[in-house]
Amino acid sequence: MAEGFVIQPAQPEWGTSEDTSLHVVLVYPEIPGNTGNIGRLCAGTSVWLHLVRPLGFDLDNKKLRRAGLDYWPHVKLCVHETWDEIVETFPRERLHLFSAKTPQATRHADARYAPGDVLIFGRETKGLDADVREEYADRMRFIPKTEAVRSLNLSNAAAIAIYEAMRQLDWAPMGA
Repeated sequence: MAEGFVIQPAQPEWGTSEDTSLHVVLVYPEIPGNTGNIGRLCAGTSVWLHLVRPLGFDLDNKKLRRAGLDYWPHVKLCVHETWDEIVETFPRERLHLFSAKTPQATRHADARYAPGDVLIFGRETKGLDADVREEYADRMRFIPKTEAVRSLNLSNAAAIAIYEAMRQLDWAPMGA
């Protein structure tokens, strides 16, 4: 385990009305630099970062550490062994799943965010699995883009989503 990482266990308030944090979930992330950038973003916004295994890298990866700089001790990090752990922890109505493959989804800025909500992103190369997109079709979100690209960079998409949620929540620190 890389120095500076503090992996937290699931918190008892998650998924309850007492959960005032915002959460970002990366399902099977593959690129350590993206995860490191998102870790740094989460440290700066006091947003929980959840990683769902399998990861495409080890947590002691040099690129992961470099992208997160010396902010890792400030990242509220939880690593989950399976996607089912996320589904069992957080109520469906708290989930916002992001995908470039669901243009019929709700635009990210038109969704209504609340404290305790969970912003979920799939792996860089394939996004969220088709069965997850189908099962959660009513909870899918998209960030507008041109046809010139297949998708936005994962860390950019996470930043857009986090800051839109924070804007709607009057920029209040999330569970600081």
